Amino acid sequence: MADLGMVSNLRRSNSSLCKTRRLQHLFGNSAKQENLSSWIPENITKKECMYFVESSKLSDAGKVVCECGYTRQQHLEEATRPHTLQGKDWDPKKHVQEMPTDAFGDIVFTGLGQKGKYVRLSQDTPSSVIYHLMTQYWGLDVPNLLISVTGGAKDFNMKPRLKSIFRRGLVKVAQTTGAWIITGGSHTGVMKQVGEAVRDFTLSSSYNEGEVVTVGIATWGTVHNREGLVHPSGSFPAEYIMDEEGQGHLTCLDSNHSHFILVDDGTHGRYGVEIPLRTKLEKFISEQTKEKGGVAIKIPVVCVVLEGGPGTLHTIYNAITNGTPCVVVEGSGRVADVIAQVAGLPTAEITIARIQQALSVFFREMFETLPESSVVEWTKKIQDIVRRRQLLTVFREGKDGQQDVDVAILQALLKASRSHDYFGHENWDHQLKLAVAWNRVDIARSEIFSDERQWKPSELHPVMMAALISNKPEFVKLFLENGVRLKEFVTWDTLLHLYQHLDPSCLFHSKLQKVLAEEPERPACRPAPRVQMHHVAQMQGVSLRSLYKRSSGHVAFTMDPVRDLLIWAIVQNRRELAEIIWAQSQDCIVAAVACSKILKELAKEEEDTDSLEEMLALADECEHRAIGVFTECHRKDEERAQKLLTRVSEAWGRTTCLQLALKAEDMKFVSHGGIQAFLTKVWWGQLCVDNGLWRVILCMVAFPLLYTGLITFRERRLQATKGLLRVRAFFNAPVVIFHLNILSYFAFLCLFAYVLMVDFQPTPSWCEYLIYFWLFSLVCEELRQLLYDPDDFGLMKVALLYFSDFWNKLDIGAILLFAAGLSCRLIPGLLYPGRVILSLDFIMFCLRLMHIFTVSKTLGPKIIIVKRMMKDVFFFLFLLAVWVVSFGVAKQAILIHNESRVDWIFRGVIYQSYLTIFGQMPAYIDGVNFSLDQCSPNGTDPYKPKCPESDAIRHEPAFPEWLTVILLCLYLLFTNILLLNLLIAMFNYTFQQVQEHTDQIWKFQRHDLIEEYHGRPPAPPPFILLSHLHLFIKRVVLKIPAKRHKQLKTKLEKNEEAALLSWEIYLKENYLQNQQYQQKQRPEQQIQDIRDKVSTVVDLLERESLKQSGLVEQRLASLEEQMAQTSRALHWIVKALRDSGFGSEEGFPTLAPQKSSLGRDREPDGGHKAEDVGDTHHVNARHLLYPNSHVTRFPVPNEKVPWETDFLIYDPPFYTDDRKDKGLVDPMGNALEPLAGITYNAVDGPIDRRSFHGVYAVQDGLPLNPMGRTGLRGRGSLSCFGPNHTLQPVITRWRRNQDGAICRKSIKKMLEVLVVKHPVSESWALPGGSREPGEILPRKLKQVLRREFWSPFQNLLIQGTEVYKGYVDDPRNTDNAWIETVAISIHFPDQSDMDLKRLNSHLHTCDPGMSVQWQVVDKRIPLYANHKTILQKVAALFGAFY
Repeated sequence: MADLGMVSNLRRSNSSLCKTRRLQHLFGNSAKQENLSSWIPENITKKECMYFVESSKLSDAGKVVCECGYTRQQHLEEATRPHTLQGKDWDPKKHVQEMPTDAFGDIVFTGLGQKGKYVRLSQDTPSSVIYHLMTQYWGLDVPNLLISVTGGAKDFNMKPRLKSIFRRGLVKVAQTTGAWIITGGSHTGVMKQVGEAVRDFTLSSSYNEGEVVTVGIATWGTVHNREGLVHPSGSFPAEYIMDEEGQGHLTCLDSNHSHFILVDDGTHGRYGVEIPLRTKLEKFISEQTKEKGGVAIKIPVVCVVLEGGPGTLHTIYNAITNGTPCVVVEGSGRVADVIAQVAGLPTAEITIARIQQALSVFFREMFETLPESSVVEWTKKIQDIVRRRQLLTVFREGKDGQQDVDVAILQALLKASRSHDYFGHENWDHQLKLAVAWNRVDIARSEIFSDERQWKPSELHPVMMAALISNKPEFVKLFLENGVRLKEFVTWDTLLHLYQHLDPSCLFHSKLQKVLAEEPERPACRPAPRVQMHHVAQMQGVSLRSLYKRSSGHVAFTMDPVRDLLIWAIVQNRRELAEIIWAQSQDCIVAAVACSKILKELAKEEEDTDSLEEMLALADECEHRAIGVFTECHRKDEERAQKLLTRVSEAWGRTTCLQLALKAEDMKFVSHGGIQAFLTKVWWGQLCVDNGLWRVILCMVAFPLLYTGLITFRERRLQATKGLLRVRAFFNAPVVIFHLNILSYFAFLCLFAYVLMVDFQPTPSWCEYLIYFWLFSLVCEELRQLLYDPDDFGLMKVALLYFSDFWNKLDIGAILLFAAGLSCRLIPGLLYPGRVILSLDFIMFCLRLMHIFTVSKTLGPKIIIVKRMMKDVFFFLFLLAVWVVSFGVAKQAILIHNESRVDWIFRGVIYQSYLTIFGQMPAYIDGVNFSLDQCSPNGTDPYKPKCPESDAIRHEPAFPEWLTVILLCLYLLFTNILLLNLLIAMFNYTFQQVQEHTDQIWKFQRHDLIEEYHGRPPAPPPFILLSHLHLFIKRVVLKIPAKRHKQLKTKLEKNEEAALLSWEIYLKENYLQNQQYQQKQRPEQQIQDIRDKVSTVVDLLERESLKQSGLVEQRLASLEEQMAQTSRALHWIVKALRDSGFGSEEGFPTLAPQKSSLGRDREPDGGHKAEDVGDTHHVNARHLLYPNSHVTRFPVPNEKVPWETDFLIYDPPFYTDDRKDKGLVDPMGNALEPLAGITYNAVDGPIDRRSFHGVYAVQDGLPLNPMGRTGLRGRGSLSCFGPNHTLQPVITRWRRNQDGAICRKSIKKMLEVLVVKHPVSESWALPGGSREPGEILPRKLKQVLRREFWSPFQNLLIQGTEVYKGYVDDPRNTDNAWIETVAISIHFPDQSDMDLKRLNSHLHTCDPGMSVQWQVVDKRIPLYANHKTILQKVAALFGAFY
């Protein structure tokens, strides 16, 4: 009950929690130790011998010990006192008691540096408690796989190559799948091999590869130097000394294991105590469910076997019996090699003689002393192991394509999963979930996605979700290759689920959590808000608001599956996933540019340097992909490519590709030749781009020249016409508008300068009024730009966009400064200050010329360099100010005493110090040019500086000249030489850096100027007021909305847009193919390909040579066996002739059949069924462990099953279960008196003891199983001795689809069968079984049918068809009791059959845990084996699919 009680708590531990606990371990170690110190003694106990009972044996040191193995001194004080059990035999149940454990904490191996965790616990500790300790307190992640390594406990030798392959493969599978490796934990044998494998991996791996969890489960009483691990409150850490020389018959712990579970039973020196607990723990872990990425799987277990003895064989047998797959490493020695040698043989050929021969080879030391009973037991166990060959994998170095142990382990698990019986497609689903959990796409590609199974796209959706969340791009690619369509996969709920499972380490996750935390306050009873798409849209700095809008339902959100999934991958910075999803996108250029924009916005807020670099690298890669696809498009069709730039993309916020690229600052993309050609085309308007600029200027000055053909137009109609259309087209061209505005602006600056310098009168002149009018036109143009909103962004957003431009800020500043100067100028008393302000404003208007010149290919890049250098100057001025102020203050304080005039203080401290840099030295700093005439002694003369400190009598300077000279020299040294050269170096670095990208930057910034003049009215200021008046009438009076010119933003028709996007997708595929081709052509890739091909050829040659040598070996072995058979035949003939007879039929020898050419090298899964072809005897009835009991059968190999075969040592135990229904069963016990009244081979009262197989033998008053020995006497759990008759009704109907048509598979019709399942059983069964005396219906059938239908069903049974009558190979059978059955088929061919409808209406279950259902008939249906045999006969009867 303790195990079940904690399951719900255990399932809450997942990977993220464990990682959090590991982080807490680093920062809160003391608190964690306190929790551990309080939790472990309360929940975990040890075993202690409480009563000293002297043993007849002495210890290795010759001391008197207790029966538990400990000396008197090692017992508690009360254990040595007289007690009530004195004089009685030592019994662990009575003499040993549990008490809180005193050994746990951290372990450090002295001198080796390795660290780990350990705990001493009782052998009766519940598995749930141990699992809770490991996952919650030790901080281990829940494993995806459990690898149980077993084998020889003593040191053994392995071939160096095999050892290397084993170590590499074992650690690889553990590291790649997130597995736990469980061993015996000691520094010897196979445990040592595993520890060294982990050590080698740790030394050769990087920090971020993750640790390999290696758990050692050892016996506490056999651990050497365990005294140092004992501490009542835990050891943090405990120092452990490995002393192999002095360990004696004990063992040391292996230093390369990470965790130790030390199992205590209160004894000392007894091995094997940990085996039951280890078995229970492994089984408990295998029953836990690991949820990862939305997919839940039970944790699989695999047993890996190296070498080993009898105990290892027992471990393998138990593992195979429990359904655990085993991987046996051939070449490791002893048991492993014995099993490997016979693994490919049919069980009929695995005889006692063959096993004896194998034991003589691999167990030379112990073979001579091995009793016959042990050989028989070994043979039986090996037969059972090999019989279930779907669970057995033999790893042979270099054979059968096996190169690595990790592949063998994973293939073994998949093979075992494939052999399990599941309903429908559960088997394949389970295999695929395992492969995804292990992240082994190679296994999935080769083993799961094969021709044997055709996957429906919808069946892959759950694992697709898991692959996305757990970031496994190779699996996502595999699923897309196998039919998953993102348009069907990505739904509203899918997208929400993905955002609810964001990577906790990504920036977007933390931002999303902040948004959720800012939700309005809610009542405490309501749960925390779940992620919705409007939360995603609220990310500050990430432009997703236009894509995901808040709504109460799903209607307002327009789904675009590929876009939404791509954004989800991009915000987590998952490069490979984004690449795969982008390849599926339709609007791929816009998608790539949008991803670049999102990443750059996120990068601005990312604080982690590595993540920042990864984001920028991914943004650059997205931009590169956009360039690549656009290049393909531009090469193919320039006009279509330009449409892609200006097409309005509804999926990406109703914007264009070009606008997104500008917002993302993708300079490489914008500077692409095709985009620049488009911008040039826009710049020239309807004029041909090959018109010379001198022609344009000439026509601007003398526009009648337009009619002479001096200017050419792109459109033929404009070229042909001579009217006003040519004039309008010419003056509407942005290039013409730009040059007209330049001329206008120069005229404005000239007139402004003339007024400031020549004609600035108290009363404004007409020139000055003209300036005011001109400036008013400029103000109107700025207002037009501010209010221009063709995209309906809203006034606020338009204003933000307007003020985000530096030149607009400069324009507003110049206009405001002009307004201030004009205000002062109009006030008579402030005329001069007004002129000063206007003069400063003139400078600002002149700076505006720099923006105009950015269109020039020559001046534009230089202006960019100047802007970058201005930033360097500001940083330089900060350094310069430190030296200027420090020198100026020191000089002023030394020379001048108490200067009170602020203006002269500024001159002395700042101005003179600054001029000193450029060579203007202070005249009196060294006293040489000292003159009182040049200064004011008291500082009263406002036009002279105050005199420095001087001698009033001698009229000589009194300040220390040597000090001021030194200060001046140091100042000039640092400023003139150091700082100025630093500034030059900064300028040079900036120039070099910008010069490389100047062309890109200029091309990028060129767009802003082109767009500005593209939407500008054609008339220059001040005539532009006419255009403004026209616009005012259109927008305000006539209410005509603003429209963006089609050249920069185009809304295409649906058909045209679909054709354009299809063309883009086609060229995207070309681009991706070219990229793959270029990747293959790289020298590194070609070398890799050649290496792979050479390796493949070498492997094929080695395999062929091994196959040939193996073939020769098989033929020789077959020949030897034939010769032996011939020799025996001749011996028999001679003997028969000697006795003057021909011998008996029984003794006539038969020649051995010719063996297959594959011989023993056949793999265990090479086409054999679970029940071997060679099994002519019952198998289930010989399982060593009798079901639902602790009774073990006597081992009976195949050759000893028939009663006619001599088996002298056969001594089976007698077992009869004590059943509750004693009135309906035969008497118990092995006494013959109570059984004497039973009549066999006849009807004995209400019990029919006749067999369908005829008369059976009765020996010593007990009947003999007609099928042979079973290894157990008595009646077991059956009701009576002899045959126990059962009835199995097989109720079937045709499987039909929704239309009522019969479903077919492989041409054959499909059946459905009625099956039931008991709560205590893992398998389903037919609704039949034993019957009460005198009854017709089985008990199980009565439990699922209502009483009123029993009588009609009896009539159906009478009308049914008998499909089988005879012996049933049941695990409950014994030598004296067995099951025989009659199977009757009841088929309903018509779905409207009244009996079928009545049957369905009367189905019910008395037991709530019992289930009944119709299930499709298939070979994978999870039924009992003997029931499946009956069902197969029924399918054959109707010619149905099976």
